[in-house]
Amino acid sequence: MVLTITPSTWTAEDGSSLYGLDRWGDPYFSVNGRGHVMVQPRGDRGGSLDLVELVRELQGRDLTLPLLIRFDDILEDRLERLHAAFERAIAQYGYTGRYQGVFPVKCNQQRHVVEQLVESGRRWHFGLEAGSKAELLIALSLVDDPEALLICNGYKDRRYIETAILARRLGRQPVVVIEQADEVERIIHASRELGAAPLIGVRAKLSSRSTGRWGSSVGERAKFGLSVPDLLATVEALRQAGLLPELRLLHFHIGSQINDIAVLKDALQEAGQIYGELTRLGAPMGYLDVGGGLGIDYDGSRTATAASKNYSLQNYANDVVATVRECCEPHGVPLPTLVSESGRAIASHFSVLIFDVLGTAGPPAAVPAVQAEEPLMVRNLRDTFATIHATAEATAQATAEGATCCDALQEAWNDAIKFKDDALSAFRLGYLNLPQRAVAEQLTWACAEAIAGQLAQLPPGTPIPEQLQALQAGLASTYYANLSVFRSAPDTWAIDQLFPVLPIQRLDEAPTGLGSFADLTCDSDGKLTRFIGRGQEKSLLELHPPRPGEPYWVGLFLAGAYQEVMGNLHNLFGSTNAAHIRLGPGGNYLVDHVVRGDTNAEVLQVMEHDPRQLLERLRLASEEAIGRGQLAISDARRLMAHLESSLGQTTYLQS
Repeated sequence: MVLTITPSTWTAEDGSSLYGLDRWGDPYFSVNGRGHVMVQPRGDRGGSLDLVELVRELQGRDLTLPLLIRFDDILEDRLERLHAAFERAIAQYGYTGRYQGVFPVKCNQQRHVVEQLVESGRRWHFGLEAGSKAELLIALSLVDDPEALLICNGYKDRRYIETAILARRLGRQPVVVIEQADEVERIIHASRELGAAPLIGVRAKLSSRSTGRWGSSVGERAKFGLSVPDLLATVEALRQAGLLPELRLLHFHIGSQINDIAVLKDALQEAGQIYGELTRLGAPMGYLDVGGGLGIDYDGSRTATAASKNYSLQNYANDVVATVRECCEPHGVPLPTLVSESGRAIASHFSVLIFDVLGTAGPPAAVPAVQAEEPLMVRNLRDTFATIHATAEATAQATAEGATCCDALQEAWNDAIKFKDDALSAFRLGYLNLPQRAVAEQLTWACAEAIAGQLAQLPPGTPIPEQLQALQAGLASTYYANLSVFRSAPDTWAIDQLFPVLPIQRLDEAPTGLGSFADLTCDSDGKLTRFIGRGQEKSLLELHPPRPGEPYWVGLFLAGAYQEVMGNLHNLFGSTNAAHIRLGPGGNYLVDHVVRGDTNAEVLQVMEHDPRQLLERLRLASEEAIGRGQLAISDARRLMAHLESSLGQTTYLQS
């Protein structure tokens, strides 16, 4: 990877293009003339915030980094866009049914998030989807709209089913979706015991296959869903039990992050036919739940790839509405209420994780001073370095003869590698001491840096040998990030998910180097090494050198879905501070909620360590050290004060 940037003509628009903000960021993120990332929480409806200034002011409220900033206006805007898209599609295709969505709680169970979605979605009778008893409790306590749906998915024991049945008597609309054949008898038995029944749905295991990262999770070997024979057996069992009138919903799911709209069309055609057949078998039906999967364009490429999708929100809504209508109307089947369980598409944009860079490290490329009586291989490396500089003028003027310059640079690099290997062999045999070996390594890196600098000056399109193309990557720096990947962005580690990552300031300034991020954990996998590029992902990111005394802040975007709830306590790094922000009148903002991150004491208690007991053990140890004369009383007091203070602090580094 060769860094090809012209600093003298660099603008904020170049920064936006480099990091893809003009592609994946629309309509919520952009860059202003100062090179700061801007947030438009209401999309194109007006109002914006300077993210850098916002972070500064939140720090003034004693909210230390890393900091998760949640923009509740974006949540509301995502809901509005989803419903508006379906409303337009329903009008365009003359669909006589309606759309009614639910949010899958598993996507982000944070209380303020779910509460905000329920409140913002009230005008559309927006509901929730639960996949466990705990999530069902959340849904039942928050959704008091008798028209909103509570879709009950996941494994279900008798208590789960009975809770849903009794909740119907509260005026709620829980729909127990049968996803495993053995759930049928439990529903029948619970209904008989309670003398009441839930609204019932069935999940079909479609033959249609999805694509992308989650393609293998669906189809005939999927974890959840009923095969066609199981569907028929379920209908007959419900009929025999007198519960067929409660069968109201057909559900299917073809995987998260659907990247190809053609896959959805195939699934909709199959599900539409199954829905019609269920009505002909005597079930009243009324709802067709197309599941989740509405994708996010993480890299802005608008392609059918793992980090993108080849359709818009309106395309999605149009295909759902049009295909279901085409399946039902010719057979006289009443058009169902359309339900979707979009989580990623609703929640991804609304939160931004900001972390600070603690420091950097790179190869030692400085040219060491000449020492007396240097070994031959060291002198050879110095001569090679001088040769590289001798080609600098020709490289700077290279046009059509660029390949000739590259040939000379390739030859010089071959020499540098040979002389470095000679130095290493001499060191192994005892003919070179450690300081001399260090000089040889420094000179080799200096040669690499000089060559990389000349390559960057070549005209675009100049053919560069593959070995030289890798030089700049070898010179890349590691930026040490004040965060835990395992806590805040686990999908980057677990499934190679690609999230936009970029500095939130200095975008009007040309980056001069390449780098990747290493987190605070002691795990070698705790790093960010996959980034959005122009048309393809890259392993290194263009970054600026940190300035002494000035923070370098980096944002991780589009991670509002799943990352918070799937993070773990690797090295006991806990949750970060979080702030909920809303646009206020006159371009101001309101801090609606502040959620303090886990303290060291809290994460210790999660692992069943008693902080008081730990302190007492250390106090006794300090008393013993005082008795042995190894520790002064004043130092013991300072040690205990540090320990007690640390227990109340966040798990991340503080200045």
